[in-house]
Amino acid sequence: MSINVYAVVTPFVLLLIVAEIAFCLWRKNGYYEFQDSIASLGTAIINQCVNVAVAAAWYPVLGWLSDHGIFTIEQSVLTFVLLFLGVDFCFYWFHRFGHRTNIGWAAHMPHHSTEELNYAVALRASVTQRFFSFFFYWPLALLGFKAEWVIAMVAFHLVLQLIPHTRVVPKLPRFIEVWMNTPSHHRVHHARNDVYLDKNFGGFLIIWDKLFGSFEPEGEACAYGVTSPPNTWDPTFINFQVWKQLVKDAWNAPSWFDKARVWFMPTGWRPAGLPELPSTGWKRDGKEVKFQSTPFKGSKPYLVLQCALGFPLMLLVTRQDTPLTVLDRVLLSVVLWAAATAWGGILESKRWALRLESARLFAQSALLASFAMRELIPMSWAVSGVAVGLLSFVWVLALRSPQTAGEGAMELQ
Repeated sequence: MSINVYAVVTPFVLLLIVAEIAFCLWRKNGYYEFQDSIASLGTAIINQCVNVAVAAAWYPVLGWLSDHGIFTIEQSVLTFVLLFLGVDFCFYWFHRFGHRTNIGWAAHMPHHSTEELNYAVALRASVTQRFFSFFFYWPLALLGFKAEWVIAMVAFHLVLQLIPHTRVVPKLPRFIEVWMNTPSHHRVHHARNDVYLDKNFGGFLIIWDKLFGSFEPEGEACAYGVTSPPNTWDPTFINFQVWKQLVKDAWNAPSWFDKARVWFMPTGWRPAGLPELPSTGWKRDGKEVKFQSTPFKGSKPYLVLQCALGFPLMLLVTRQDTPLTVLDRVLLSVVLWAAATAWGGILESKRWALRLESARLFAQSALLASFAMRELIPMSWAVSGVAVGLLSFVWVLALRSPQTAGEGAMELQ
């Protein structure tokens, strides 16, 4: 199978995030919020682990289509340019589907669940979205593009979309804004202002939006997030919030026709006869109100450390040259999911989060010891990992009281 582009570029992406954080702290612009950033990075770790399985599942399907393709396409600069344009075009329609249909929004909403916009937000992707995306990319394989090319180009295309996820870059010169999906255009896409909803679906090019009537230039100040925010840092709830509601609506729908079509109707459509959903508005007295929570006292440096340690473990799962078996990768992915869930709970001072985090640390240490005993990783890695795990456990024991009001700002400062 093709190389995992995400695994290769992860170190560079993390450096870019660190650079943006440093710049924002220097400028004191408040573009990074600590709790939201931890939630985004934790969700990113989960998403990348799941993406490995998704790519593996789709690879044989794309391979079969490519082998029976309409054309025989040889590798060249021109064919890769055409493939890039093809991926960008297919992405537009996949992205539009993700906003305009209930099932598409269920898969895509987690990316928009954050109420900030920065490079950490770019990594907050849904664990179900990429599986759906290949329902739109398969025609490229049928045309004759090889499966490994398609998978690698889709990944490369998504990596490029990191660039516009920022408030630091102002509007660019018109000769760039007119054809490229710039930060200005993408700020509009992530905004929940009425005028901005369901606009600017383009990936790298903005011309598709202009051709198909979904373009909106940046005007009024953007308020980021969704109109029904999850109001939690729990990655499982964030990823399955809309899925849960759709299942409930399908189950409670009075007719079999409504049970089936609720999934494919326009976003927000619900079967007749169901009770109205409770309001989860994001405005109070006409002013934007962002979700905040009270974390455990002293948890901020702990979460920074654990999140930083989570990415090397993620690479053990996602890298193409990983020494781990399939079962090892699955088990480590489960541990990382538990980690991100516990971090979200710690940010909300949930007692169960401390128990989950303690169990996660012991399970992670056991896995690392197992890897070392089977000579999958150096013994020094395992010893270091187990030592950090034990010290982290002691640290968790100290996280026993919520942070008092006013102690520790919400901003990353």
